Amino acid sequence: MDPDAPLRQPIVAVLGHVDHGKTSLLDYVRGTAVVKREAGAITQHIGATEVPYDTVSKICGPLLKDGTTNLPGLLFIDTPGHHSFSTLRSRGGALADIAVLVVDITEGFKPQTIESINILKQHKTPFILALNKIDKLPGWRTKSGSFLANKAHQSQMVQQTFQTRMYEIIGELGTHGFDSALFTDIQDFQKTIALIPTSVKDTGEGVPELFMILMGLAQKYLRGRLLLSEGSSEGTVLEIKEEKGLGKTLGVIIYNGILKASDTLIIGAQPEPIVTRVRSLLRPKPLDEIRDPRQQFDSVKVIGAAAGLKVVAPDIDGVVAGAPFYSASSEDEVDDALDRLTDSMKSNVKCTDEGVVIRADAIGSLEALAYELSAVNIPIVKAVVGDVSRRDVVTADPSDEEYRAILAFNVKVHPDAKKELHETGVKIFESDIVYRLLEDYQEWKDKIKDKQAQHLREDFSHPGKFEILEGHTFRTRDPAVVGVRVLGGRIALNQAVLRNDNSVVGHIRSLRSGDQVLKEALQGDEVAIAISDATVGRQISEGDVLYIEMDERAILTIREAGVKLDPIEEDIITEMQKIKKKDQPFWAR
Repeated sequence: MDPDAPLRQPIVAVLGHVDHGKTSLLDYVRGTAVVKREAGAITQHIGATEVPYDTVSKICGPLLKDGTTNLPGLLFIDTPGHHSFSTLRSRGGALADIAVLVVDITEGFKPQTIESINILKQHKTPFILALNKIDKLPGWRTKSGSFLANKAHQSQMVQQTFQTRMYEIIGELGTHGFDSALFTDIQDFQKTIALIPTSVKDTGEGVPELFMILMGLAQKYLRGRLLLSEGSSEGTVLEIKEEKGLGKTLGVIIYNGILKASDTLIIGAQPEPIVTRVRSLLRPKPLDEIRDPRQQFDSVKVIGAAAGLKVVAPDIDGVVAGAPFYSASSEDEVDDALDRLTDSMKSNVKCTDEGVVIRADAIGSLEALAYELSAVNIPIVKAVVGDVSRRDVVTADPSDEEYRAILAFNVKVHPDAKKELHETGVKIFESDIVYRLLEDYQEWKDKIKDKQAQHLREDFSHPGKFEILEGHTFRTRDPAVVGVRVLGGRIALNQAVLRNDNSVVGHIRSLRSGDQVLKEALQGDEVAIAISDATVGRQISEGDVLYIEMDERAILTIREAGVKLDPIEEDIITEMQKIKKKDQPFWAR
């Protein structure tokens, strides 16, 4: 590979939990030009912010040595978060070449942090971790510029607090399979996640190191992905938006090749790809040049990767955010692009004969939801991009009760689907946060499992063990009536009574507590019971410990259904296995 071959900017995504500083980091990036009073230092794209090399160099100062990189700069995706990351895909994976995972050093990992890590793992996207909000550490004196320069001026106690917090986060990353360390302590950046302490909201402390690491990693490890191509463009749709005087427009990012104003566009859409012509390509004017809100854009004839821009084109109904597109300048290129597009629009979700139905607003988010479901062993019967339809409800209706559900991520529900949901009782979960969908579904599923377990308990004999109390024989035979204490589990009407020699002595015909007639008695209860076919002094005696006879099939069914028995009930089953061992060595095993 030619070391001097021209490269495009790496596309950078910013992920992390809510309020940990994703937006503040992007705001700081966008505001750099204003702070430095340098016109044109930041180029605002549609859906992205370009930080050119000269600006990166000035921010990094001596940290970024001249001649160490031939990258033209960095292109940050403006929409932060893991949903945006999942939705925006390129050929073969995520649109972003590299990501910054932002973690509040005082709070550590939160649900969306973990979800972000899982998505980065799923897409095999390299990332660094911004240990943000170091200014919130008690006693930390923050100022703009280098973290390393500022750290030396912190007190010993503050530095110790910082180390403690950092090692907690290193430990949390370790539980997810990642080795990590402070960026100054890393020998091999391919094997170790770099932690860069930052304070982005006010001072931008640590941003020089953050930019330096991003540039260095991209230059060293992502060259093959960043090589400039002069062929037709490939890109991803960021948004579909009505613009006054222009009609419906597409906000897109080009990650490869060159797009010309004369090109044909082949765009992923539902129910089938759209082939249309570019009418115009628009770039935002620099912020300081916008005088009239109706003249926000400059028209361009040609634009190369990586770039965010607005495309005006007819017949783009059905295009969704996250859809891939290709440009073409000949019929052959159109046919080739259609083939590639059809392949890239196919989801990689594995469906089974039974499971939940999932819907999402884009292929990437559909696959992200499926990935999280597979991690907790929830099968999927159907996975489709787009709004929930009546057919989805019909698909979910015949499933086992725990799978009669639709998980809808960031999509709407058609009116006929709502009617069908009401009539069938199929459950729907709606959210724009993946982990909330999973939490709500799991909670509902657990309630169903508990209800099913209760039915199983009612259908089958339950583990039970009781002792005949001394001096509590009220009748010796026909039936024997004795006072007992339930030692574990429960005893109920019509259950067979078992001795420890594996012989059945009779059945429980009644239970009473004083004048009250009972259906069952639980652990700790003292009750009077009538046992048919037993005689006190022969088959049973005061002081005997007896068991409820259990059907082996019932025990196996309870276990297969995941019914949770308490430790004493499990002990009773173990004792019964010993009783049965002589005649049935593998009973209930």
